[in-house]
Amino acid sequence: MAKTANETVQFNYERFTRQGDLMLAAGVVVILFVMLVPVPSAFIDLMLTFSISISLVILVTSMFMGSPLEFSIYPTLLLVTTLLRLSMNVASTRLILLHGDEGPSAAGHVIQAFGQFVVGGNYVVGCVIFLVLFVINKKVIVAGTTRIAEVAARFTLDAMPGKQMAIEADLNAGLINEQQATNRRNIIRKEADFYGAMDGAGKFVSGDVTATIIITAINMFGGFFIGVLQKGMNWKDAAQTYTLLTIGDGLVSIIPSIIISTSAGLIVSRAAAEAKMGEEFLAQLTFHPKALRLVSAMLLLFAIVPGLPTIPFLVMSALLFFVARLSGQQQDMLKTSAVEQEKKPAPELETPEEVQALLPLDALELEVGYGLIPLVDEEQNGNLLARIRSIRRQFALDMGVVIPSLHLRDNLQLRPGQYVVLIKGNEVASAEILIDHYLAMDPGDAKHRIQGVETREPAFNLPALWVPELQKDEAMLAGYTVVDPATVIATHLTEVFKRHLHEFLGRQEVQTLLEHLSKRAPKASGRARARGHEPRRRPEGAPEPRA
Repeated sequence: MAKTANETVQFNYERFTRQGDLMLAAGVVVILFVMLVPVPSAFIDLMLTFSISISLVILVTSMFMGSPLEFSIYPTLLLVTTLLRLSMNVASTRLILLHGDEGPSAAGHVIQAFGQFVVGGNYVVGCVIFLVLFVINKKVIVAGTTRIAEVAARFTLDAMPGKQMAIEADLNAGLINEQQATNRRNIIRKEADFYGAMDGAGKFVSGDVTATIIITAINMFGGFFIGVLQKGMNWKDAAQTYTLLTIGDGLVSIIPSIIISTSAGLIVSRAAAEAKMGEEFLAQLTFHPKALRLVSAMLLLFAIVPGLPTIPFLVMSALLFFVARLSGQQQDMLKTSAVEQEKKPAPELETPEEVQALLPLDALELEVGYGLIPLVDEEQNGNLLARIRSIRRQFALDMGVVIPSLHLRDNLQLRPGQYVVLIKGNEVASAEILIDHYLAMDPGDAKHRIQGVETREPAFNLPALWVPELQKDEAMLAGYTVVDPATVIATHLTEVFKRHLHEFLGRQEVQTLLEHLSKRAPKASGRARARGHEPRRRPEGAPEPRA
């Protein structure tokens, strides 16, 4: 029964979400309809309530999300909510100017409540509150959000090549598989799309704030002149009536705008966050118990200063002292756990599976200059061959294609740091390594430029610098992505293998794979041969086909 109920709930939710496109289209049509056609005040109340509600939902959702990419629809949502508020401004302006002389409820009860109850029916207080909120939203929240979005978009786009290089390095080292690498590439692409869209979407928020103050000024002065010249009201009644209605309309519009602007700031300002905002907020704010104890002592001193309220400072001092004590206990527990973890023996690394015996072909060669011999000589701690074996194994597991055994030889005709990749005797790639140097690449957010020999990264043709080993730490501290020569060659080989993968799977290779399959899974091999996957053999005595 419980399972049936859960399935029903899931089915209803899926049916509801499948109607999202239709509901979004209908909502946009209604918004445009409200702009053009007069609507009753009851409908305005409903739409204004919906505007406040959806703004609060967006704000709270932005607090609970673990990553900005969980709310990837946010830039589009900014456009829709901005359009909703502007349409409400147009509709309420129409009601205020046409029916403002009929009383405080002429534009609906929501605007009346914000114009009378929120500001106490005093239009001077209302004007001051509205201007204060406008300055806070425009000059503080929106300005900061727009700037953060611009910087985040630029840094995200500039860091893409470096991040992709790091993914390829991890893949070549066997730290991740092909599926994990694909997932990381997709995340990088989505981040670039998201922050690029947020850079433009920030203009919606800024324009909405500017439009609100302009519409409010038009309503106030336009309503005053309409009331005096057309409705026959005296100037005091006209000023008070239309000003209260206009302030109520402005408040009910700018409050959702502030909420949306705050949510935008929360999203773009936590690009490096990996946990929910509330968890990080408490964890980082209470990470140093000494700071909490110091502030608690300061508040206790404030409590005994004559003239200052004693109880509030005592309450806050006691609260901070309690939190500091909990934080101190947690830090002690973490230190104890770290010491115990260090005492445990490190797990032994598994020897990577050899793929040499899968398909021993002489189709792939790597020629190196004599200066690169230490990279491939295991007696000199060279690990390039081990990385190449890991790359071949990864290709075999992920793509079902076994890269031929790579025959390595030194070529005295090459420059000391040069290497050449040959497939079936044909040169397909070549590059040169600066011996005893590291390759440093700027991911886009380097703190300052470092000195080095300018070059191009061979796998992706990215600008880079060769830096000596003594300058390696300096480059890393400056924000550069630093890789060793073996990783550079391994990443280049991986890209070469991907581009020429079709050359490693011919008729003979398929036959070899089928023979290997027949040893491990005879039935599956038989079905494959029965379906015609076995390469045809030329009958005896038949003439050899000509090219």
